[in-house]
Amino acid sequence: MSEPIYHRPLIQHGRTRPDTAVTLAGGPLWFTHVEILSRVATPRIMAAIDIPHEVLDRLTKPRVDIAGLDMGRVNLMGILNVTPDSFSDGGKFERADAAIEHALAMIGAGADILDIGGESTRPGAAYVAPKDEIARTAPVIAALRQACTVPISIDTRKADVAAAALNAGATLVNDVYAFTHDPDLANVTAVAGAPVCLMHAQGDPEVMQDNPNYSDVILDVYDFLNDRIEVAVSAGIARDQIMIDPGIGFGKTIDHNLQIMNRISLFHSLGCPILLGASRKRFIGTIGKEPKADERLGGSIAVALAGAAQGVQIIRVHDIKQTKQALDLWQAVSSGEYRDVP
Repeated sequence: MSEPIYHRPLIQHGRTRPDTAVTLAGGPLWFTHVEILSRVATPRIMAAIDIPHEVLDRLTKPRVDIAGLDMGRVNLMGILNVTPDSFSDGGKFERADAAIEHALAMIGAGADILDIGGESTRPGAAYVAPKDEIARTAPVIAALRQACTVPISIDTRKADVAAAALNAGATLVNDVYAFTHDPDLANVTAVAGAPVCLMHAQGDPEVMQDNPNYSDVILDVYDFLNDRIEVAVSAGIARDQIMIDPGIGFGKTIDHNLQIMNRISLFHSLGCPILLGASRKRFIGTIGKEPKADERLGGSIAVALAGAAQGVQIIRVHDIKQTKQALDLWQAVSSGEYRDVP
């Protein structure tokens, strides 16, 4: 049996396109060539029109809306950790009133979706019992559902927590373990008819940074996500309602994170929207020489724009206002035009 090959679009932007250009995933970006990757051969470049039709179709087919979000553009997901120990803002929004106030502020600053988590997944974080996670998240989601109309994501790996969140008004399930921690979560998501984000992680939070190891990190993560998409589809979740996240920082060294960021456009060939969550993470602090997580805005924006340039559809961030400003300017400059959107 021959080794599989992988197709990474070499993405470009701008209004002037060659005749051979094809559009990426129905959005504003395009490509003329792809990088061919494999586990046994040196990477090479091939014209997009020469790759298999089914691969080109997955790369170019417009993504349908997920949770009411337009997958033809970049969306901003605001992070709301209602935990006492998250790596960046642990404890700040543990109280329900503080959490709701912050969530509404993020919406006012331009958040397209809120991601609410009641269990820290930072390296070394301890396990949280489902009942405690529900107590942290469900009341906040219910209150926000009464106060706003933006989509709400529940960031959890547990079926009971997701069920309570969906009942409270959550729109999307964001499983950082892609149904590997709690297989019942796939059924809960499917029965609710909810979309899902499937993320790659190597190891539980307690040990994931002890010694992360891969044969080829970008291809290993790709294969994992490909398999988990099939699990989700088998459970009854529509493929066009699945987004994927390569899991920056989850069981990965600095080099692993950089290799994924450098070739993150590979994941478009899975045919699903891509979510990037790198805001304030440790590798940004290490490279940017900033030990304080909440002082990593500049590096976080740089990584967000690098993701946008490779066609990422959702960027998960702490700092909505500043990231939106940077993204608006990047889009205006890269397209050569300004469209005032309220």
